[in-house]
Formats: sequence, C-alpha cells, structure tokens
Amino acid sequence: MNDQTTTISELAKLIADFVDERDWNQFHSPKNISMSMAIEAGELMEHFQWISMDESREVTTNPGQLEAVGEELADVMCYALALANQLGIDVSDTIEKKMHKNRIKYPAQDFQGRYGHKHRHESP
Repeated sequence: MNDQTTTISELAKLIADFVDERDWNQFHSPKNISMSMAIEAGELMEHFQWISMDESREVTTNPGQLEAVGEELADVMCYALALANQLGIDVSDTIEKKMHKNRIKYPAQDFQGRYGHKHRHESP
C-alpha cells in the first residue's frame, strides 16, 4: 500500500476488519475512540516537545525518529478512520466541504504568508 494507490475507503476497511477480527466494536464508541485519538496525538507531540520549529523539520533526516513519528501519526489516523467508521462519516466528502469553508474563512490574498489564527477582519 502507498498514498498514490490506496484509497481512504481501503484504509477504512483495513481498520474495520482489524476491529471486527478482535470483536472490539463493543469498545469503539465515539467517546472512546475520540479519547484514544487525543492520547495518540499527545504521544505524537512528545516527539516535538521542547525543540524548535527548525529542529522539528530535521526529523526527516533521522530515519529512526521519523519512523517513530510515523507510527504515532498512523495511530492518530487509524483512530480517526475508526471514528469515521463508527459514525458513518465520508472522510473525503467531509474534508472537501471543510476546505471549502476554510477557503472562505482564510482567503489566500488576505492570508498569504500569514498565520491564519486571527479572523481576517481583526488587526494582527
């Protein structure tokens, strides 16, 4: 599998099959999955805690660290897909709609090179 040839649907099925094979649906409530996703996100953040932005970009030069970061990212994404499975959310459609809202909220001409945290009508 790779990002160029694997669909989100295939990944969601991979997660669903894994959960089904272990009879874990009984534990996979949206509450539990969202909490697990947050925990895994915290584990991902630990790899970047106390280092600079430039140092965080250098992770790509350390194969062992990059693999560990990738595993934590995979955990977050697996839980995200498990949550989508439980709630019947179409991930592609939802992301497309959210990006449409983001384009309206953060027009490129107003936010080019600027961090988009503040609302466009507020002064920086």
